[in-house]
Amino acid sequence: MATFREMRILEIVEDETLSTEQKIAELREIESEARGLQRAASESPMGDDDGWQDDLRQVRFALDKLGAKEPKKGAASL
Repeated sequence: MATFREMRILEIVEDETLSTEQKIAELREIESEARGLQRAASESPMGDDDGWQDDLRQVRFALDKLGAKEPKKGAASL
């Protein structure tokens, strides 16, 4: 069963009203949010299976499918 985030990713990829650049921008927002939440979860004493890794994998797959290039990472990037 797909999660809400997985369904949202698929919805973006299949949206014919969005340009490729718009799809990539929306997916990057989801990716950024998922990374932030993953970092926050890693700092909490809760379980380490936060589910964000799967979301990041799905976003990365969708970005690759759209031909998005990996953004340059600075020293403070994860």
